[in-house]
Amino acid sequence: MTTMTIAPAITGGHDPAYYAGRADAYDDHHAGTDLDTLIVRLGYLIDDHPVVQYAVGYAARVWEIDREQRAVTVAELELAHTLKAGA
Repeated sequence: MTTMTIAPAITGGHDPAYYAGRADAYDDHHAGTDLDTLIVRLGYLIDDHPVVQYAVGYAARVWEIDREQRAVTVAELELAHTLKAGA
């Protein structure tokens, strides 16, 4: 016999608008929008969006994208330095 467990659709205790903001930032980036443009859009959202949690979610994803790109850059630079030193 199984017992049904009811789980909330949203985890982390955030407002649904937070997740909508994160999703929109993800979609914008996935569609090819570069980080600089995302940061400009974030500035407009912070100033003009009526739902603060939406802007917070958008900002969270933009910051993650920034950290991801910085990590890739550091890894590529380290690899290039290692390859050059070994040549």
